[in-house]
Amino acid sequence: MERVMGAAIGDMIRAIHESHGVNFHLGATVAAITPDSVTLSTGERLAADLVVVGIGVRPAVTLATQAGLAVDRGVVVDEFLRTSAADIYAAGDIARWPDKLTGQRIRVEHWVVAQRQGQVAARNILGMRQRFDAVPFFWSQHYDTTIAYVGHAERWDRLDIDGDPAARDCMASFWHDGRKVAMATVGRDLESLRAEVALEQEHRA
Repeated sequence: MERVMGAAIGDMIRAIHESHGVNFHLGATVAAITPDSVTLSTGERLAADLVVVGIGVRPAVTLATQAGLAVDRGVVVDEFLRTSAADIYAAGDIARWPDKLTGQRIRVEHWVVAQRQGQVAARNILGMRQRFDAVPFFWSQHYDTTIAYVGHAERWDRLDIDGDPAARDCMASFWHDGRKVAMATVGRDLESLRAEVALEQEHRA
């Protein structure tokens, strides 16, 4: 999670899992899998009777490409979720829309975003011309510790942390070009809700 939330919160998450008996083999890749073991690129052999592989996802844009729609790591849409072709809309994991806070096009893989975009796209198909301005969010649960993340920061140039991640009580603010674009909180649910409201107000200003 360091790439998404910075080193301090990444260290916190690692420490939480290690305290529950999880062993990390950072910097190593899988060289071989057998019915009862995994061999790492370092040569270390780990006994295993179950292997879970997380390889990520890519947006399925083949149909959009064949239809001649504008594609850029997803289907490009405007603030109304309209594609480059008139009367064709896209919503959910494949839609890359203009984010007012960052000034960039973003794509978010989260069921709530997909649900909200589907509602907005349906209204716009009916001629209502409603902008999609909801602020993305997600929660990440690690045993008894919850991280609430509001906004979207694919990259940031400043990270402020109030509190102590190691004590599981902190608020991280992510900034880009002088604007706060996302916040992550641990043990501060009320502050997370207030941050979401503030970002939504800025979105709609």
